[in-house]
Amino acid sequence: METKPVITCLKTLLIVYSFVFWITGAILLAVGVWGKLMLGPYISLIADNSTNAPYVLIGTGTVIIVFGLFGCFATCRGSPWMLKLYAMFLSLVFLAELVAGISGFVFRHEIKGTFLRTYTDAVLNYNVENEASRAVDNLQHNLRCCGVYNYTSWLGSVYYPAHGLPPSCCFNSSDCSPQDLRNATVAPNKVYHQLIGMLLACCLSRIITANQYEMV
Repeated sequence: METKPVITCLKTLLIVYSFVFWITGAILLAVGVWGKLMLGPYISLIADNSTNAPYVLIGTGTVIIVFGLFGCFATCRGSPWMLKLYAMFLSLVFLAELVAGISGFVFRHEIKGTFLRTYTDAVLNYNVENEASRAVDNLQHNLRCCGVYNYTSWLGSVYYPAHGLPPSCCFNSSDCSPQDLRNATVAPNKVYHQLIGMLLACCLSRIITANQYEMV
């Protein structure tokens, strides 16, 4: 008789935990869908092998949601084998998170270097039309930056000799004509200089790329 309150307490705690676990799955699923719909251009700038990151988040979130519901059902049923299966799944999730965290920490400098290299290549080979060029425009416009570190990154690009700086560098498009962008004296006064855009992009690349290690 004395064990009944203990069992009731454990069931309550496990149901609450399973519900929180289910919520985290829903968040991962939402972030994965959002990343696929909204971050596609940014992901293409990082590396070709990181484009599966949104699908990893969607898949992981879906599995967590299913097993979160399974955990609640197993707890309510009080089935020993279901609870053992649920505990095994939680152990696998913990190990995956541990591996992902360690991998992200160990390869953090490589991730930053990969982004800098691919973003620099996209700037140097910018031609307005391809996917990487559109990604550069979106990144510069949304993060309010120009070039890798500043507008001088564009001076060595294949686009600059004929067109000057791209329109996405302008902080005020209504006061930024093509003639201004080709003028080496006027252009620096009409484009973004903030380094914060690059820092935000690096942070974004690290977060997205770190998720791909969960596939290991």
